[in-house]
Amino acid sequence: MGLMDFIKKQFIDILEWQESGDGVLAWRYPMADNEIQYGASLTVRESQMALFINEGKVADVFVPGMYKLTTQTLPVLTYLKNWDKLFQSPFKSDVVFFSTRQQIDQRWGTQQPVTIRDKDFGAVRLRAFGNYAYRIVDPKKFFTEISGTRDTYTAADLDGQLRGLMLQHISDAVAQSGIAFLDLAANQIEFAKQLLAATAPSFEAIGLKLEGVTVQNVSLPEELQKILDQKIGMGMVGNDMGKFMQYQTAQAMPELAKGAADGGGGMAGSAMGLGAGVALGQVMAQNLAAGFQGSNAAAAGAAAAAAAAVMKPDEVMATLEKLADLKAKGILTEEEFSAKKAELLKKLV
Repeated sequence: MGLMDFIKKQFIDILEWQESGDGVLAWRYPMADNEIQYGASLTVRESQMALFINEGKVADVFVPGMYKLTTQTLPVLTYLKNWDKLFQSPFKSDVVFFSTRQQIDQRWGTQQPVTIRDKDFGAVRLRAFGNYAYRIVDPKKFFTEISGTRDTYTAADLDGQLRGLMLQHISDAVAQSGIAFLDLAANQIEFAKQLLAATAPSFEAIGLKLEGVTVQNVSLPEELQKILDQKIGMGMVGNDMGKFMQYQTAQAMPELAKGAADGGGGMAGSAMGLGAGVALGQVMAQNLAAGFQGSNAAAAGAAAAAAAAVMKPDEVMATLEKLADLKAKGILTEEEFSAKKAELLKKLV
């Protein structure tokens, strides 16, 4: 190095970072062509950590405090550069500061419904949203996996990746919570705890700690919301899904009779609809009066038998339409419908 180059070169004797705004996670001290003076002062404030980088590799890590930079306080850098105990010359090294403050009110949410499995309803589609908070706890891992050689890395740069991690673990959280799908909206705190537990390891893998998760809203599909409203209205039945489906059948009877009357064509259609509705309603009334005893198949079978015993051929066809509607609503299974269909068609022979 020439004399003039040496004179122009500036030697840094104070290293510190005064954060100028929220959301900055990592900031590289601007070295340019300058060198760090041996014995320079390093200040790492509370809610900060600092790394010394030698030729792209992490050397020494500093927690909050004030340091005099010597071979004693830079043991890894001293080893990497093969300095002896008498080294007292300026040196080059990259210095990166990290903010360890909590990054709060980070938002997550399902842009599209997430399909999950439920013990009562099989595959269902869930929408949910909330917020979360995190902080950097392992700057070495964060530097290696995320921020790298960038001069500045912000929470906004990381937002998409972290939201993806949250959404990726929603299904796991629902499964681990053991909460029935219909009860998720009323158990948001437990759902949030399970979402945190399921997602935290993915945050740790990139040097972060997931400090907290909230679930602000869980949206059920419209059809299941209607079922939830009905279930609330029959609280006496509890969680017995068989009895619930019987209750749902009883609730549907007026609509079935009305639909048959509207679509049956004149007085004959009204009579068929009314006859089918009355026959089915009588059987359901007997079941409900007995405390909802018997299975869905038995209730549907008794209804078909009662209706078929008094029906003419055109009434048999109308009853088949009603049973097809029950199957479409999920009240009858395919096997139950096929059996009743065969039984009723015999009446046409």
